[in-house]
Amino acid sequence: MTGHDMTGDGTPDGGTADARSLWRLFEPIHAVVYFAPEVPAAFEEAGLRGWWRGYFAGRAAPLGPVGPGPVTASFFSFAPATVARALPSVWRLLPPERALDLRRSGTRAALRRLLEGREKEAGRAAGLLAPVLDGLDCGGRVLAGANVDLGLPDDPLDALWQATTVLREHRGDGHVAALVAAGLDGCETLVLRTGIDLPRSELQPYRGWTDEEWDAAAARLTARGLLGPDGSATVEGRRVHAEAERVTDRAAARAWEGLALAAREELRSVLAPLAASCTPALRFPNPIGLPTPA
Repeated sequence: MTGHDMTGDGTPDGGTADARSLWRLFEPIHAVVYFAPEVPAAFEEAGLRGWWRGYFAGRAAPLGPVGPGPVTASFFSFAPATVARALPSVWRLLPPERALDLRRSGTRAALRRLLEGREKEAGRAAGLLAPVLDGLDCGGRVLAGANVDLGLPDDPLDALWQATTVLREHRGDGHVAALVAAGLDGCETLVLRTGIDLPRSELQPYRGWTDEEWDAAAARLTARGLLGPDGSATVEGRRVHAEAERVTDRAAARAWEGLALAAREELRSVLAPLAASCTPALRFPNPIGLPTPA
């Protein structure tokens, strides 16, 4: 539980198991956009210097040339000042349409390298995910809806990455709703997660919160009985975390209701080797909350 990018590792129940198990398979494919060197290289070659400028330009581009307000709200766990340093100034250097082209070419280059010899499986996975996206309800899910509107490209690698991106943003939008309903703000969400299983060094620097802001969030959580004096989550803090994860899984499960069980099993079998091929590009632990593969 760490905001839009983090879904945590709670234990699913009942029909939500598919939502979590499939997330673990499509998230590594999407996540090459953050970890593979081809993506920042594409933005830098276009004149956009600095990793964070490329990140905000690429991820926010489906929303159009927005300012920091909508991005801070939808990305959730980033410090407002960090977002404001990148937006809206990046659009003067790189319009959203160009940013979309660059993120597509960067991820395509990364997947071409990582999935070499598995192009046929990539195309099959994209084909299996296409009907999931066709019936996807994006009500209340701004980032998912913006990415759905982009459609699926013809290139199989592009289509696979775009499909996994829609699904991870769909899940992330639902996760943000669960966190807001739990009474947590973006910084509090990160601080609570560090009290459970992720190091502060993997979260605070990558979301831009100052030490003062971090410590103030910890004080608020402690006052609510969610953190102990040593910074560890209390029993109540872990309950709040687990409940947000359960709600996230339940909300994400709707995406898969129209896909037959046999198709889900086929999707797992196709995605598993693709995810395994992309995983070496990632690091563990990581600021997106993806657990170390079993």
